Amino acid sequence: MEANTSRPVLEWLLLKHPETPKNRAKQWILAGRVSVGGMVVRKPHQLIKDPGDSMELGARHSTTLDCGAGWCIHPRVTLLYLDSALAVVNKGPGLLSVSASDSDLSALSILADFLVGKLKVQDRSVTGKSLPPAYRRLQPLPVHRLDQYTSGVFSIAMNVDARHHLIEQLKAHTMKREYVAFVEGQSPASQGTWRHWLQLSRDELRQHVISEVQAKAGGPEAREAITHYEVIREYPLAGRKGCITKLRLRLETGRKHQIRVQAAHAGLPLVGDRTYNPGFRRASRTHAGIDFPRQALHAEILTLEHPEQPGTRMSWTAALPKDLRELENVLRSGRL
Repeated sequence: MEANTSRPVLEWLLLKHPETPKNRAKQWILAGRVSVGGMVVRKPHQLIKDPGDSMELGARHSTTLDCGAGWCIHPRVTLLYLDSALAVVNKGPGLLSVSASDSDLSALSILADFLVGKLKVQDRSVTGKSLPPAYRRLQPLPVHRLDQYTSGVFSIAMNVDARHHLIEQLKAHTMKREYVAFVEGQSPASQGTWRHWLQLSRDELRQHVISEVQAKAGGPEAREAITHYEVIREYPLAGRKGCITKLRLRLETGRKHQIRVQAAHAGLPLVGDRTYNPGFRRASRTHAGIDFPRQALHAEILTLEHPEQPGTRMSWTAALPKDLRELENVLRSGRL
């Protein structure tokens, strides 16, 4: 077989382990035990070039639920990955990530209800599949979160040790989180980095950008925020000056409202942001912000090291939700 020939992952794995039955090798892939170049591959028929020595078979630390493209367990929660250490979900806008009280509905509480059997998969293609009994003993624990009206992908720990490991990745900035945002205005540069000092208001509902001098005088409450940005596309507005810019943003730190407050401070407030977009605080509607029901922000990509498989990095992507796709279609058409 030529080195540059693309073949399914399953075929390359069978070449590396010729004594292994085909069905067993397929299960290894579906269980998340096979990695190529340090990245887990979970699709047996995914075409790749000869991986050589970069293909590795990990120990069976835990059974991984094969979620395929995702299991819809609630109208606003899709389960992308689950094993005994880690869950990854795609959250819809308007839903809390983590409940503030026992009565609050959140992505975390929905996952907990699913694990104990209170909720079932809503997708017809997987309704016949049941959750293995071992998963019913798991207790999801928060690691990081998305704002209520921000959509996208984030991780949840399934045991205390895994939670500690994931939080350490956040502190070390090795967990990669990429967002897509639609902002009002035109960026002066095609890419760059925002570095600001932030201080949370006393009621913890709003961040304020402060100077470095103020931050050093303010003590531990002031935190540095670093976000890397790149312009994806610009959409001129019809019948008025200005444009809407689509940005890709990568968090280096993870402060509350970080992207929203930094973008606004840079003169690029998020479309629909009722807290930081000055257009929603002006009395004159001629200068009002673009009419969109929430901040146009989506957590698109999450990459992390599996908490129980050192050196194994995994990545998930969440496509833009319906409301942001519709917003972009309107921008493309020039009707806004």
